[in-house]
Amino acid sequence: MEDHEAGAGAPEVGVSRGSPPPSGQASPSAGRYGRQVQPRSGNGQAGDTSHDHKGKNGPHQNGKPKKRRKRRRGRKVFARDEARPLAVGASVPAAGETPAARPPQPAAYVPPPSAPATSPRPGQGARTPPPLQELPVFAALDLGTNNCRLLVAVPTRHGQFRVIDAFSRIVRLGEGLTANGRLGEAAMDRAVEALKICGDKLRNRKVRKARLIATEACRTAANGVEFLERVEREAGLKLEIIDRQTEARLAVSGCGSLVERDTQGVVLFDIGGGSSEIALIDLTGQRSPRLANHIVSWTSLPVGVVSLAERFGGRTVTREIFGAMVEDVAMRLRAFDGRDRLSHLLSSPKFHLLGTSGTVTTLAGVHLDLERYDRRRVDGLWMDRDSVDRMVEKLVGWDFQQRVANPCIGADRADLVLAGCAILEAIRAVWPSERLRVADRGLREGILSELMADDGVWRNSGRGRQ
Repeated sequence: MEDHEAGAGAPEVGVSRGSPPPSGQASPSAGRYGRQVQPRSGNGQAGDTSHDHKGKNGPHQNGKPKKRRKRRRGRKVFARDEARPLAVGASVPAAGETPAARPPQPAAYVPPPSAPATSPRPGQGARTPPPLQELPVFAALDLGTNNCRLLVAVPTRHGQFRVIDAFSRIVRLGEGLTANGRLGEAAMDRAVEALKICGDKLRNRKVRKARLIATEACRTAANGVEFLERVEREAGLKLEIIDRQTEARLAVSGCGSLVERDTQGVVLFDIGGGSSEIALIDLTGQRSPRLANHIVSWTSLPVGVVSLAERFGGRTVTREIFGAMVEDVAMRLRAFDGRDRLSHLLSSPKFHLLGTSGTVTTLAGVHLDLERYDRRRVDGLWMDRDSVDRMVEKLVGWDFQQRVANPCIGADRADLVLAGCAILEAIRAVWPSERLRVADRGLREGILSELMADDGVWRNSGRGRQ
């Protein structure tokens, strides 16, 4: 079961620019996806292109200022630290947290000794960018309740990266977890097989750093740790179980480029398989390059599309059942103490919702009436309130077979999509907004952004590659 979500065959992450387009039209900044052959640069976090051109204003020597300036302009734009060892899986501190503030995390995957660290080519002062194989490689893996996803990327311009390999598969690791409290054998088998593919992809590359995470299913299952030990034995990957706050922060980091410069407030939500993360972001002050630094409140609801569908049923969903699902989520949101931290911005035209999950990308695909899911048209799409209302109403009115028949839903999601819509409706009731932006990106992009920033690959790189 292949997943159409972020990164599955996507060579780049789009850069958001300009004003939102009219309702129902894909943003021109949504990125160009779908062709693996010639990947282009992408963005993993809020990009800031106003950087100093290091080395262009130093003192001139030997009375030859013109020649000196010409050499400096042609220097390489990628910062590399040759003294750094080839370490993969380094843990990223939370915003405002120093590395010493928490215990070190074990390496997630270490290449064999025969895979040396990537060495930079001696600079010749040429403008030609370094070949792809010379750039440091980073990887991010997210094993969730429903999906197993991998992205492998190299840095490009400051704050941006290019995806050079990707994998995404629906494994339903959390199937039956709500009823049994344990991961099932068939579900673990599916996940291990997918992770073996991911392990092969990583071992075939010289990865400088990677972070391999597991989320709600492994957090809550009684045998979650035991399962990850099996993954290490059979797939050769050591995954770390992250807490909910880290999960929320990474989701925000992955969507930074979709929050435009004049935005004042955002409620970002990630509807997962076993949990749903919600972050309230206040941008009325001076903006930091890292969107996660502006989180003023967050919560993680222990409910997602898999767990909600298992409790209420996903195949046959009447309007009464759908209403009960919405109320179940609304009750959890009422217990969220920080829900009012953006109340002063809710009426502002510069406030909006930002959704990153299969629910909102599926809703967008149905809204666009796509014959086949197209990430290029979905990622970055703006939907107005009426359009979201119509799509939710349409899906609630469809029976199971109609949902299966839709190319943006299919058999793999037909029993989960209404549970996701119920979570979305509960969120919209608390934070009403005229606009919803759709993000086909999330945790993995956030991991890559933080790994690259902390490794210093963009440091002193000026404007970087164009």
